[in-house]
Amino acid sequence: MVLSPDPRPSLRVAVLGCGVVGTEVVRLLTTQADDLAARVGARLELVGVAVRDVDVERDPVVDRALLTADGTTLVEKADVVVEVMGGIEPARSLLLHAIEHGASVVTANKALLAQDGPTLYAAADAAGTDLYFEAAVAGAIPIVRPVRESLAGDHVRRVLGIVNGTTNYVLDRMTTEGLDLDQAVKEAQALGYAEADPTADVEGYDAAAKAAILASLAFHTRVGLDDVHREGITAVTADDVAWAQRTGHVIKLLAIAERGEDADGTSGVQVRVHPALIRADHPLAGVRGAFNAVFVEAEAAGELMFYGRGAGGVPTASAVLGDVVSVARHRVLGGRGPVESSYAALPVLPAAAARTRYQVRLEVADRPGVLAQVASALAEHDVSIEAVRQSPDGDATADPAVAHLVITTHTAPDASLRATVEAVAGLDVVRSIVSVLRVEGA
Repeated sequence: MVLSPDPRPSLRVAVLGCGVVGTEVVRLLTTQADDLAARVGARLELVGVAVRDVDVERDPVVDRALLTADGTTLVEKADVVVEVMGGIEPARSLLLHAIEHGASVVTANKALLAQDGPTLYAAADAAGTDLYFEAAVAGAIPIVRPVRESLAGDHVRRVLGIVNGTTNYVLDRMTTEGLDLDQAVKEAQALGYAEADPTADVEGYDAAAKAAILASLAFHTRVGLDDVHREGITAVTADDVAWAQRTGHVIKLLAIAERGEDADGTSGVQVRVHPALIRADHPLAGVRGAFNAVFVEAEAAGELMFYGRGAGGVPTASAVLGDVVSVARHRVLGGRGPVESSYAALPVLPAAAARTRYQVRLEVADRPGVLAQVASALAEHDVSIEAVRQSPDGDATADPAVAHLVITTHTAPDASLRATVEAVAGLDVVRSIVSVLRVEGA
């Protein structure tokens, strides 16, 4: 029996990068070829995989005949280009070249989008092609599409979430096993959650890039990486984690983007990434290991939560393939996906404008009247106290003349809270400020 040729057209797909994610993308494109063709309405033909070194040993699923070091030539013959190589260059130049030659682009490159997303949007708009990037934020969690499409008719007020699986794993191990930061990071590296150089994760750069992307989509405003206030987790100690538990909290590295006002009443968007205390009964407190979760608060939809695996080759490749199917269907059936929406052009407010709460741990002289002096310093900066806790315990070698206080404030502008901490630190009765953590999610 002679089989009839497949009447469906074919679309040429090029993959840039063949690391953990790239390999899984190739695997899905090859092992699920028939299902993908049925969903798209066209065969997806993998025409090449661009790598830096074609001689490196790779997973057998990657046909060595497809490997090339010439990414420029490869993208010129593709209808869809998938970029999972990371970094700014040559990824940026290759994607712009692909778009100029009429290819639709799917990328997982959060750093590039946070730094130069508007350039890519403009190029895709001029060429009439798609730019999709679901995998750039929170791995397999579908968050980009809901924010920029499903909630397009709503007004988002706030986005709050855990968007870096590595730091969540580290903080979770510090909480559940009492590890210090270095121990937890080494464990994450051994399991493949953290790179040999974990700086991008533990210093908050990765989360900040994702926060910039989400803020841009949610508030129809261009937000770049430099607009995001960033603090990592390197200053978080095992003692901080233990005290968080004593006060009914858990420490998480949070990405927060929200509408707000500065001291002059100017409305805008405030975007920040930092470790924070959240109540132990808050849904984000239960996000364990390398998982991610994102809360979106919208005027009409109310509170929405998206939860799932935020890292890893397979989950990220799943998000990439979802985008590939979308852009491929557009090429078969016509039409385009959403373009950049930056019409609101809201000012990006400084971190000092954020309204939050602080939990301050301090060592003070153990004598009458100390708390009154501390409370007076807070009142002078219009900051009120929500709760005060004095540690009743301590080791036998502790100085009996020193008391340990934990003060939680009510909500106030971050600038006022910072000024308050400085004022308290200057009091004669205060021996030291042990730690300062924001309290979020209340």
